[in-house]
Amino acid sequence: MTPWLHIIGIGEDGLDGLLPATRAVIAAAEVIIGGRRHHDLTAGNDAERLDWPTPFDAMMTQIASMRGRRVVILVTGDPLWYSAGARIGREIATDEVIYHPQLSAFQLAAVRMGWSLADLETLTVHGRPVEQMIAFIQPDARLLILTTGAETPAQIAAFLTERGFGASRMTVLAAMGGADEARFDGLAESWDHVVPAFNTLAVECIAAPDAALLPRVPGLADGLFQSDGTMTKQEVRAATVAKLMPMRGALLWDIGCGSGSVAIEWMRAARYARAIGIEPRADRRTMAAANALALGAPKLALIAGEVPQAIAGLAPPDAVFIGGGLSRESFDAAWAALRPLGRLVANAVTLESEMVLAALHKDHGGELVKISVQRAEPVGRLTGWRPAMTVTQWSLIKR
Repeated sequence: MTPWLHIIGIGEDGLDGLLPATRAVIAAAEVIIGGRRHHDLTAGNDAERLDWPTPFDAMMTQIASMRGRRVVILVTGDPLWYSAGARIGREIATDEVIYHPQLSAFQLAAVRMGWSLADLETLTVHGRPVEQMIAFIQPDARLLILTTGAETPAQIAAFLTERGFGASRMTVLAAMGGADEARFDGLAESWDHVVPAFNTLAVECIAAPDAALLPRVPGLADGLFQSDGTMTKQEVRAATVAKLMPMRGALLWDIGCGSGSVAIEWMRAARYARAIGIEPRADRRTMAAANALALGAPKLALIAGEVPQAIAGLAPPDAVFIGGGLSRESFDAAWAALRPLGRLVANAVTLESEMVLAALHKDHGGELVKISVQRAEPVGRLTGWRPAMTVTQWSLIKR
């Protein structure tokens, strides 16, 4: 099919920053869709002008209905890097679309900072929960963040300061490449700038000696989670998440999620990993939600109920963890829903649950292991080993 839809990245320099062929596409367009700023930057032709709706999905049907007309969609920077082009490309066939990239905000910000893009993390909190950047706060890390509003840098400064990274250097870059380009520099602990609503934030993370270390590999300290004591503990959690194998964009069902520790570590371990926690107790769901916000996994979804009723209609998972409510019935329902090559892990601490795992292992195979952890603790004036409850863990892959 002949392409009819052009998705054009544009910068603050407007038409002057575009190739002649791209300017010709805009001049010949019958319909131009974009934000108000995009329309202002490309004023001067007679095309029908449409503004982006809120939410964005509301326009997908309208865009598709324009097939056969000359349609231009204007976006900022690179249409396929944290931009609308990727979303549109999932709905409209590739051979119907031509993309016209422009320098992205990340590229411009890296140049302004003198940073190598290969050596930093690029994030967006534009239209997304700001808390998700918390998972990337690491000593000496460099972050480029597309922000969601004028107040966002101050929120991120607070996250850094609360975790012992108050000395981190922050730079807000606004209107890069345009006549109104502006730069604001400061430290997280004393950040007080008033900045434009659309900006890119550069952060150089600097840790104090007592800073909280929150690696993205599983095994966060138990004390970082709100819990009533029934959570999967640090060493067992690390082994559990390793068996679940977090992957980019993969979905976990955490059955009997309790404080949410396994689901949260799963989401932190891989970019865009998703998780649904299924938990019948409201107090534990409250703790899980608070933990998710504090530890950088704000998109953790929580569902009240028990398996199998609670999983009806959910998207098929790539991995399932059964940490509570273990039964043959819950296994059968989860196993039936699990996608091919999906991973299932179940932990048991009681004799009754262990018997269920032994029977399931006999029927389905997989790996059955015991995990024992002992911690050194004071015994009077001396030190001794205090064992935690032994955990029986069963894991398998759906082939």
